[in-house]
Amino acid sequence: MKKYIFILLASAALSLTSCSPFQVRSDYAETANFTTYKTYKIRIDDLKLNDIDKDRVLNELSRQLQSKGLQSGENPDLIVNVKANHKKVTDINNSSPYGMWGWGGPFGWGVGMSRTWTSNYNEGALIVDLIDSKTNKLVWQGIGSGISVDSPKSKQRQIPEIMAEIMKNYPPQRR
Repeated sequence: MKKYIFILLASAALSLTSCSPFQVRSDYAETANFTTYKTYKIRIDDLKLNDIDKDRVLNELSRQLQSKGLQSGENPDLIVNVKANHKKVTDINNSSPYGMWGWGGPFGWGVGMSRTWTSNYNEGALIVDLIDSKTNKLVWQGIGSGISVDSPKSKQRQIPEIMAEIMKNYPPQRR
């Protein structure tokens, strides 16, 4: 009996820790040899963020790349291009109860009310492109979305989290 309770608790803990508020995906060129890449240089031509968020993105990206064994260099093996975008999202929620108590108990006469409400917010995404500097071809791309752009406190916490989630897929595991 104790064994089953332990297994139940362990699986519940794993399911709670594996949930992520972000949608992350990646793709790669199957012909690329990722073991040959040792150095990188970050290019931020398309990174249209305020200076605070830009620093958050670049610091975490550099930290993640270095944790993968890559070093920053002037004559790099990889060019890292980072982009950011956001979109306006509208959530529509509807509640339709069966009715309120009225004459004759719960199934008698009464008044039912339906309620619909919407919420609008901006959702951000980060895109990381790794380009082979010798061939100038894209060899790996990671995309993460789900950042709460409207909340500075959320962005402060979420930008490092989403960058870590994106870079978790590098180097790719061969299929």
